Amino acid sequence: MPPTVNAKSVTRNVGWSVLSKTSTFGLKFVTVPILARILTPESFGAVAVALTLVQFLAMIGGAGLASALVIQKDENLDTIHSVFWANLAISCLMAVVLYVGADPLAAWLGAPEAAGLLRIMSVLIPLQLGGDVAYALLARRMQFSKDAAWSMISELAGAGLAVILALLGAGVWALVAQLFISAIIRLAGLYAVSRYLPRFVFKPRRVLELSRFSLGMMGSEIANFITFQSPMVVISRFLGLADAGAYSAANRFASIPNQVVLSAVMGVLFPAFSNMMHDRQRRSDALMLSTQVTTVLLAPMMFGLWAIAEPAMLVLFGHQWAYAWPVLGLLALSKGVLTPCSTFIPYLKGVGHGGALFWWAVIRAVVTTAAVVYGAAGGTLVSAMIWLCIVNVAVLIGYSWVVFRADGMPFLRGLYLSTRPMVTAFLMALIVRYTLDMLRDHLTNPVLQIVVGSILGGIIYGLLVLLTERALKDKILELVRSRRAGEVTPLAE
Repeated sequence: MPPTVNAKSVTRNVGWSVLSKTSTFGLKFVTVPILARILTPESFGAVAVALTLVQFLAMIGGAGLASALVIQKDENLDTIHSVFWANLAISCLMAVVLYVGADPLAAWLGAPEAAGLLRIMSVLIPLQLGGDVAYALLARRMQFSKDAAWSMISELAGAGLAVILALLGAGVWALVAQLFISAIIRLAGLYAVSRYLPRFVFKPRRVLELSRFSLGMMGSEIANFITFQSPMVVISRFLGLADAGAYSAANRFASIPNQVVLSAVMGVLFPAFSNMMHDRQRRSDALMLSTQVTTVLLAPMMFGLWAIAEPAMLVLFGHQWAYAWPVLGLLALSKGVLTPCSTFIPYLKGVGHGGALFWWAVIRAVVTTAAVVYGAAGGTLVSAMIWLCIVNVAVLIGYSWVVFRADGMPFLRGLYLSTRPMVTAFLMALIVRYTLDMLRDHLTNPVLQIVVGSILGGIIYGLLVLLTERALKDKILELVRSRRAGEVTPLAE
């Protein structure tokens, strides 16, 4: 049986996951700008385009079987072994398909020069999928602390190697080496901490029993993947590798806050919501609490980055990337708009609304891709990003409707409570942006602009949150007091 989920266990596991992702954030905060200064936009674009296809095939190869293991009542070894071998066989097949079809696939992506990279990076597919079963076992046991250390070690090793190779003139291969060393170390670490040892046991019936859930999850994951990665393919085809590289560098940096908070929280919330599947009030309260907390944390980061995007791009990436500061700002804005949606995917997965998750993910993928195509067809990367922002506003409203309808919460009440911290953060960002514009003649140093904007934004946002989120503050303090007192408080009870 999965462990009992309560506020103490969830906050502990979220804490470990956030620690892991924060370490990754620190590394990328340093290494992405360093690599961007050494490498060309074309190098970033080539690896980003190739990695998009590799990750897509890896997602298909996994077929969602590992996710299905998370919600099983018991750890049946025959089922676990069967899923491992199924994943391995499918991932190897995908790698072969990518290797053989590298030339036409690279041409279709608008980057024929990336064919060689695709052949080499095809090996990443079995490396990535090989650890899915081990990670699923840790997730169902809520043992995220055991995964955190190896995540940090793998990211540190990959980032360090990439910087060294880039300084030695390795060019695009520095980025490729980073991906491989991180994947290999993480794979070894997952098996070490999960204590899972594959045995040659394969029972097709066990795999088929999981396929109904896994195929539905795979469909929604593919649609979500298309939503997040289709802009890269569209930009590469319509605007070329240089713009794809600019988008990739800006997107990698703008995504860091999401990777720190969302990746950590979503991994924990999926098994947590699954445990609450039949307790409507408890899961409803947990949904709103987790949504508000993640929005309070993420929204000021994203909107704050939008406010200081111009000096940040110059300071972090150098003069060769300075032209792309509107791209960084618009990407931060588009991600900031979606911060209230941060817990929606694990909620729908965990409580069994796979059908709603699938169809909404498909609609979102189609609309997002169409919007970016429309913007890129106009000839500029900035116009594509503007349309991405516009469509994300519609996604926020539609996604909220789907989730609150599934939860049984009144739509307008749920939308108001979940988006209030986001609106507060946007108001803060507008004040910071206006203030920096007014002081432009006096604050000519971009580093000083970042410092002043960050301090001013932190003070303004802190005051606004204290005024608008008193109930949330009281709830968090109550959970903290219960944790310190050693009470086992059910999550969001």
